[in-house]
Amino acid sequence: MIYNIFEPWKTLDPWQKKYIETEGNCFLLCGRQSGKTTAMSIKFGDRAAKNPKRIILMLAYTEKQAYNLFFKTLMYLKAVYPKQVITKGPKKHTRHVIHLTNGSQIMCYACGLDGTGIRTFTVTDLVIDEAAPMAREVFTSVTPMISVTGGNMDVSSTPRGRSGYFYECSDQCPKVKTGWSRFYVNAEDCPRHDQEFLENERASMTKLEYAQEYVAKFLDEIKQFFPDTLIRSCFTPLDFRLFRGRIPQSDRFLGVDVARMGGDETVLLTADRIDREIINMVEMDIKSETKLTDTVRLILEKDLTNHYKKIYLDDGGLGAGVLDPLLEHNQTKHKVVGINNSKRYYEHKWLKGKEKGGQSRLMKEELYINLKILMENGKIHLQKSDKIFQSLANIQAEDVNGQLKIWGKDSHVTEALIRVAWSIRDKSLKPYIF
Repeated sequence: MIYNIFEPWKTLDPWQKKYIETEGNCFLLCGRQSGKTTAMSIKFGDRAAKNPKRIILMLAYTEKQAYNLFFKTLMYLKAVYPKQVITKGPKKHTRHVIHLTNGSQIMCYACGLDGTGIRTFTVTDLVIDEAAPMAREVFTSVTPMISVTGGNMDVSSTPRGRSGYFYECSDQCPKVKTGWSRFYVNAEDCPRHDQEFLENERASMTKLEYAQEYVAKFLDEIKQFFPDTLIRSCFTPLDFRLFRGRIPQSDRFLGVDVARMGGDETVLLTADRIDREIINMVEMDIKSETKLTDTVRLILEKDLTNHYKKIYLDDGGLGAGVLDPLLEHNQTKHKVVGINNSKRYYEHKWLKGKEKGGQSRLMKEELYINLKILMENGKIHLQKSDKIFQSLANIQAEDVNGQLKIWGKDSHVTEALIRVAWSIRDKSLKPYIF
């Protein structure tokens, strides 16, 4: 069967059909791209259209994930129940709510750090996608929403470690929660997966990484690299009283993660290095679907305002298209440093207009370890941000034959942060004079 990406409800797998028909609380543990989000969008699109005055809340770990489920539901409703979707007037659908003519509505939000910002709702159906990395506080905030309505909750995710609320809903947990209909979907059993593709994925991943992402196994051996408590400890403002009235030495740096192909986000993170030992975040810019020329222009504009000592960016892939123009520009040619975290570290030095190349080995893990050391020693201060928390919390690590391997989804903010944190290693004493 060929998967119909535009009308996926016409090519459903048997487990999807069974899940869509199942009432009550449902738990979905699925390998990547196995169709869980599609099945949820159809189930709750039908439920809203066929049952008047349903109030359905869709949540996910990030706004992008929540909107993916929401958008699929909207597309399904417009295709199957076009006359019920209100498209004009004050109740026309937005990025966060769909109103139907029968009084039902579907809402979509990111849960944030602890769910505090969405505590206000009372709903008949609670739908949570990508639930594995969510903090327990999120479920403490949202589960009361269905208490007075006798509502249902559906949670789904690929696994991430043997801890947390999502793990406790599985039958693999010793203290498994009762009252759930459970669905387990191994990507290798999904007829829509190309077996050659899965073989290539298995070859490019570690055994544990593949087992978690595609076979949907909860694993003790894979750990969250930046624990939640460690991340929260960094969301504290720098107390300048510690300097006892003196003015500390401060230099400003920029860390950049350039978007990959496919609409990823470009992240620019500005921080001050205080007394060569403390990193203090100043601001963060996140741009979606940005042209490389626009990214170059934005960095040049920000440099005019911030007078960076160094600009660190990823020079792998599309990053090279940003690095090269900055190396040729008089304003930034002495400042820009390319860091390809999968290969090596390059520092470009200029003398009388001629480039002198120098390079030393710097693996990805060294960048991440440097950031973690700063965090553990209280040497980095970050602005409180859901984006930063979620990106750091998504980073995972495992031991592969005695070597540390680090990876993560939605890592763009972290990639910019590890680069600006590398400024702690900068030993240069004097700025360039033009």
